[in-house]
Amino acid sequence: MRTCGPRFAALFVVLAALSFASPALGAGNADTAALQVALRARGLYTGSVDGQSSPATTRAVKRFQWRAGLPADGVVGPATRKALGRYGRHVLGSRPLRRGAAGWDVASLQFLLAWHGFPSATIDGGLGIHTELALRRFQRWSGLKPDGVASASTIAALRLPPAICPIALAWPLVGPLGDPFGPRGNRFHAGIDIVAAAGTPVAAAAPGRVSFAGFAPGGWGNLVVLTSANHVQTLYAHLSVIKIKRGQNVSTGTRLGLVGTTGDATGPHLHFEVRLRGAAVDPLSALP
Repeated sequence: MRTCGPRFAALFVVLAALSFASPALGAGNADTAALQVALRARGLYTGSVDGQSSPATTRAVKRFQWRAGLPADGVVGPATRKALGRYGRHVLGSRPLRRGAAGWDVASLQFLLAWHGFPSATIDGGLGIHTELALRRFQRWSGLKPDGVASASTIAALRLPPAICPIALAWPLVGPLGDPFGPRGNRFHAGIDIVAAAGTPVAAAAPGRVSFAGFAPGGWGNLVVLTSANHVQTLYAHLSVIKIKRGQNVSTGTRLGLVGTTGDATGPHLHFEVRLRGAAVDPLSALP
């Protein structure tokens, strides 16, 4: 039997030590997400970068192994990692990461940043300007020096569980859940979509002060932002009509507007986000 050399043996010791548990309920593993990024780059995996060890991920691994002339066993060992090239190199924590870096560790970093509420434009294994800005925001949020370099202190902070909403929320409307909080393709959906007919009333999920009410660029459409206690903000997007004004104090249940399709919306629904000191958190952690 052929054995691994010391270089690869050391790699797997590091990998075992740095494997990340799910950063949040329903989240996947950062190493699995990095593998999915590598497989997407080769056109072999079309699912979401969700970190889940799914049958689709295993099938993609086997197809890659077959193409690379390796035993198609679905196990990502040293030979498979090596064949993945730059996408298979560097486990997270094995080197400081700054803009221009690329590899397995960058994809893991992007995945964890997203689950901590600071998604970059895409989870693609390349540390560009969007990932650097997300990294700086996370560092500032965590009380670290916002230098845009993912070194040991930043990685340690990413190992902690993500924040949850510290106040109770009410549902802003009644309707089926569309896209949840989490991965969507190679991007990250930072809120939840609640499907409802156009014109359905949208209510405040918590008491607070209206800090924004108007049309917002970037796909939001008509948007209302409420600032509540404990540094919590709730965001209500794609509204057809806004029925509230900036600076107004509202109570839970106050009508804010009506469901619409303004901004980047393919059908009528409410995009609802919750942020804690700027970090996007899963609204379901605070909804009954």
